[in-house]
Amino acid sequence: MKISMRSRFSGKVTEQEIPVTEEQIKAWQDGALIQNAMPNLSPAQREFIKSGITSQEWDDMFGGEEDM
Repeated sequence: MKISMRSRFSGKVTEQEIPVTEEQIKAWQDGALIQNAMPNLSPAQREFIKSGITSQEWDDMFGGEEDM
């Protein structure tokens, strides 16, 4: 499913193709924990759905593993 989100950090709108169903999104919107509603997604994909923040933005703001 193609998902378009506005980043809470930058305000930039980004679109990603994420393997999620409408039923999974509805379960999350109805109160299920996102990791329970969408266990097949990576943490980065779930973060994008929740906040619009991409992996690149996250690394730019907080540093990636190579910065540790």
